[in-house]
Amino acid sequence: MEYVILGETGTTVSRLCYGTWRFGKRHGDVVETDREEAHALLDACRDHGINFIDTANVYGDPDGTSEEWIGEWLEGHDREEFVIASKVYFPFDGWGEPGPNDSGLGRKHVRRQIEGALDRLGTDYLDLYYIHRWDEETPIEETLSVLSDLVREGLVNHLGASTMAAWQLTKALWTSDVDGLERFSVTQPMVSPAHYDAVGDYLDVCADQGLAVCPYSPLAGGFLTGKYDRAPDGSVEAPDGSRATLEDRFGDHYATDRAWQVLEELRAVADELGATPAQVSLRWLMDQRRFTCVPIVGARTPEQLAENVGAVDVELDRAAFDRIDAARRG
Repeated sequence: MEYVILGETGTTVSRLCYGTWRFGKRHGDVVETDREEAHALLDACRDHGINFIDTANVYGDPDGTSEEWIGEWLEGHDREEFVIASKVYFPFDGWGEPGPNDSGLGRKHVRRQIEGALDRLGTDYLDLYYIHRWDEETPIEETLSVLSDLVREGLVNHLGASTMAAWQLTKALWTSDVDGLERFSVTQPMVSPAHYDAVGDYLDVCADQGLAVCPYSPLAGGFLTGKYDRAPDGSVEAPDGSRATLEDRFGDHYATDRAWQVLEELRAVADELGATPAQVSLRWLMDQRRFTCVPIVGARTPEQLAENVGAVDVELDRAAFDRIDAARRG
């Protein structure tokens, strides 16, 4: 495993982060990753040297399941060996029917959710706490104030921001600087070789401000693994049990014309390097030069995780990197 300092935080993490949003996630009667599988995957992360684990208070069914399963696993390990990230914003149903203050980024909700997250994870602090979305109803000054208090109280080490507009991220950073509040140090947008330009302005802010980028869905929901084919009618031909068979919006969201073009180039480069399209895709992200980039992988099996980790051993020369870059530009 390779390791890198996470932006300007001073915290060293593995070049891949493991995302646990599948833990306890249900599609009807189907559970994507059950408790036993979750613990086996965390064991595999440890064995591969992945020390960066990502979760959120609303992952799993009911909400909080992912954090609970990680907390159970951590009981048998040294907490200090791992960098744990969680998130806050969405309505939380883990304590029953959500009330009027059980969502958003107001002081009351953030305070309650950090207590719950720490309890479920069985830890005294989080290494990284993200706001999961921008809150239109709460002034950013209040959100940053309560988050700064969490840092100063030792409950959180660093702050992160997930999906939002570039202007919102800029406003938050400006507010922190002007009011003397803690800054966001890490971001978590959806980025892959097939979905880069859509968040180009956001990434420009990250590059300019020294923020680390931890992309979720770096393989476009599994599309860039190469396991899907394009039918004559343009639809996606998917293996049974794959994400494309579980999500109705998969084709429109991930399998765009540009994505097929990018996948074709990833396959070509992978063939030349003796790698897989997934490994090349992840390496392309890790090799971003404008900002520290640590992709979040959500492998469903230890075998898939091992393939993802193989990206660390892939070497992309400038020509291969630029070919993929040209494909994603269309």
